[in-house]
Amino acid sequence: MTATLVLLPGMDGTGALFDGFVASMPAGIDVAVIRYPGHESADYPTLEDLVRDQLPKRPFVLLAESFSGPIGLSIAADPPAMLRGLILCCTFAKSPVPFGRWMRHIVRWAPAHKLPQRLLDLFLLGRYASADLRAKFAEVMASVSPQVMKQRVLQALQVDVSDRLCAISVPTMYLRASEDRLIRQSAANHLASEIPSMRTVQFDAPHFLLQTRSPEAAIVVAEFVRSCSGE
Repeated sequence: MTATLVLLPGMDGTGALFDGFVASMPAGIDVAVIRYPGHESADYPTLEDLVRDQLPKRPFVLLAESFSGPIGLSIAADPPAMLRGLILCCTFAKSPVPFGRWMRHIVRWAPAHKLPQRLLDLFLLGRYASADLRAKFAEVMASVSPQVMKQRVLQALQVDVSDRLCAISVPTMYLRASEDRLIRQSAANHLASEIPSMRTVQFDAPHFLLQTRSPEAAIVVAEFVRSCSGE
């Protein structure tokens, strides 16, 4: 039986930005998307509990994108019986931002308003920003409370699950974007140093790797899911 692919979303939490990637998934791979509340703040432990409650009772592979990386890593370190593998996409085990302590102070006292969409497009989509993808991203961002987004930024700036990495024994793969302006190479290096068996696959892509390179990423992910399923 092929394992189900379970997707954990980036900071928006809606899962809507996975649509193109899910549509590109080869036949035979079942996909489930877990979504986070858009108008209710929650810390990483609370979101981890939410995810665990929704995990399937059949074999599955967990894919954690960006903000969700610490959740995926924590689950893999204390895995449910049905977890068969972990995929990490443009993510981190600890704050990926230099001077995170000072950044937390700035974010904490800054007003909770939406960031300029053009700035977000630049950092997350870069030269791969199509009109359709920009419109989709803007629609998704408009659906999430600015206060919730602010709290998630604060959570990402202070998280550190490094002490759990040594407990991860399931097959693990990291998808890295060569043009990622948000998550630096050091984040992937840190994970590789603590999870020696982790396989890294690099794409010419921005931070929104799954959104801009959906067909290519879907092939790599499907192959990994099948390998974790014993196929």
